[in-house]
Amino acid sequence: MPSDPQPLALVDEGLGNSSYLVDLGGGRALALDPERDPGPYLAAAEQHGLTIAYSAETHLHADFVSGSRELAARGAQVLASAAGGIEFPHRGLGDGDEVDLDGLTLRALATPGHTPEHLSYLLLDGTHPAALFSGGSLLVGAVARTDLIAPERTESLARALWRSLHERILTLPDDLPVYPTHGAGSFCSAPAGGERTSTIGAEKRANPLLAAPDEDAFVKLLLGGLGSYPTYFLRMREVNRRGPTVSGPVTAALPALSVDQVRPLLDGGATLIDARPIASFAAGHIPEALSIELRPGFATWLGWLADPKGDLVFVFDPDQDRVDLVRQARNVGYERLAGELAGGMPAWESAGLPVERVSLVAAAAMAGLILDIRQTNEFEAGHVPGAHHVELAALTDAVDEFDNEGITVMCGHGERAMTGASLLARAGRQGVVVALGGPGDWAAAHHLTLQTGR
Repeated sequence: MPSDPQPLALVDEGLGNSSYLVDLGGGRALALDPERDPGPYLAAAEQHGLTIAYSAETHLHADFVSGSRELAARGAQVLASAAGGIEFPHRGLGDGDEVDLDGLTLRALATPGHTPEHLSYLLLDGTHPAALFSGGSLLVGAVARTDLIAPERTESLARALWRSLHERILTLPDDLPVYPTHGAGSFCSAPAGGERTSTIGAEKRANPLLAAPDEDAFVKLLLGGLGSYPTYFLRMREVNRRGPTVSGPVTAALPALSVDQVRPLLDGGATLIDARPIASFAAGHIPEALSIELRPGFATWLGWLADPKGDLVFVFDPDQDRVDLVRQARNVGYERLAGELAGGMPAWESAGLPVERVSLVAAAAMAGLILDIRQTNEFEAGHVPGAHHVELAALTDAVDEFDNEGITVMCGHGERAMTGASLLARAGRQGVVVALGGPGDWAAAHHLTLQTGR
């Protein structure tokens, strides 16, 4: 048994989440809140000479497909809340239940709020608290949002979270390390956190939500900081409750599809995702393509904008990582990955098929209607005066607000703006321009101050 168990963090920068691997001694390990692809966990365990014996779930996740069932297929025992109604084999735990890990003990703490069935896990070395895996309860500088179950339950869950924090978590020792699942970049965090780990004492001193003087003030502060979240969250809890299919580590890329195979798929309703960098998309793309550049945040926007029930066809540049895209897509529940266009855009153009283009402009040179498609909190923190604001995910429903010309779409850099431009093109808007850069670039070029608020 390690004298001082130090969890190894496996961070998904795109979804803003951390999973953990704990050396239990004797060549065994505990995984906490693993994502769907078991490959990174198996590789990390092998690197340290470990076998994953347990996989613990703090809650039914809304933002990713759980990997516990994958690890269970390789011998791990799944630990999860008995109140979660999970339909695949697991050991159901309730408040105060303990799991003997041969020297270490894992104690379940009922901490409802983020979800009704939420558990935090206190790792004990003998009788000494060694680590708290807080899942979606206490985060670094924040707490997890409570509006992912149903609108009518948001306030009651916020009140439950207040009690969980003050009666169960903040009573633990100040020097106890805290390892949350949700962190910077996670839409489950309200507001978004910064650092990924902390201590109980540090959160007591610096977490603004913990500074609320009473339950009512906490609820008001928490609910006032909630923004929009990806629509795929609404289906992910049920996927995790039933148990995702077991398909093993992601190692293979996508099937190669000829132009003649792609065309009938598109005619039959498949969604074409162009994952190339925005400069490539601007230079020439297939009509009706949805631009989502492959990057750490790819899964979030795929899950927000693409139909999970239909086939997906992809376009790449030659040097892009297809395996990473498959991993990200499967991680948010996309199974129908039909393949990629063999030969990419050169093959399409060689076949004499239609190609569309998008103009790019430096943020400093924007003109006409400036459409800022960032999240509301980003827009309110600072935007170009006079800019029109519609969040990217709401853009298709708002397309009638805009004329058919003179639209320049902007975000912080350009990737989301290009996604927005592709959505506008799919809705029939023509001549849309994409800004490279964000409001800060515009302000610096013109020596002007950004507008805040609405």
